[in-house]
Amino acid sequence: MHSLGILGVGELTEKVVIGLRRSGFEGPILLSPRNAQRAALLAQEHGCQVLPSNQAVVDQADLVILGVRPHSLAELADELHLRPGQRLVSLAAGVNLAQLSTAFPGALCVRAMLSYAAQYNQSTVVVCPPDALTTQYLGPLGKLVVLHGEPEFELATVAACMNGWFYFLLHDLQQWLMDKGLPAAEARALVLGNLQDCVASAGQQPAYTLKALGQAIATPGTFTADGLAVLMHQPVSATWGAACEVVLDGLLTRSGLAGH
Repeated sequence: MHSLGILGVGELTEKVVIGLRRSGFEGPILLSPRNAQRAALLAQEHGCQVLPSNQAVVDQADLVILGVRPHSLAELADELHLRPGQRLVSLAAGVNLAQLSTAFPGALCVRAMLSYAAQYNQSTVVVCPPDALTTQYLGPLGKLVVLHGEPEFELATVAACMNGWFYFLLHDLQQWLMDKGLPAAEARALVLGNLQDCVASAGQQPAYTLKALGQAIATPGTFTADGLAVLMHQPVSATWGAACEVVLDGLLTRSGLAGH
């Protein structure tokens, strides 16, 4: 079993560690010493080892997961020397493979993306380019999506941002129910339950577009159709599309793919 090293012990990589252990991974998980309090807690509760330096993590790990912020990448690269062919799996959004290869010469670089649901092994796990070892260890954290090209990966990053936006939409729907008198717990259960119903139904009917599935419910004369008519006259989708464009433009500008 390979050893996994983590550079940058933060919110997301914490969730990765928890999910790895939940999935049955029993190999060594080596943590960088920065963010000492979080690292110490993971060591205590999930059997990790906190090493004295980032280089020590790299020296002892077969696969290194890079979880630092993009603006910290240059500083980290200056202090590290990876072995030729050593796998470096980057969770840094907007940092492309060419930039990673320049920062870490000789490393076998892979990009990956997942959500906080990794701790429950329910995340969407995106990997680019295809790499058997990376998918072997990150795949159990949720539903695996393997992409061959970086333009597609940047679009997947926009989709990952939607993950965060959905919470605010769900909050607003819950709040409406609460304002009408429904207790918070029941309002939350109804909003989340109906969302889960949609996901379950759509997942079982891949031959139908999402719009078609909605149209099958919002048939003329139904209350669903009445509400949909209001939504179509005040389309939130335009705002969501604008938000997606802002994120994509930022990603492509940072990664140097703009105009390609």
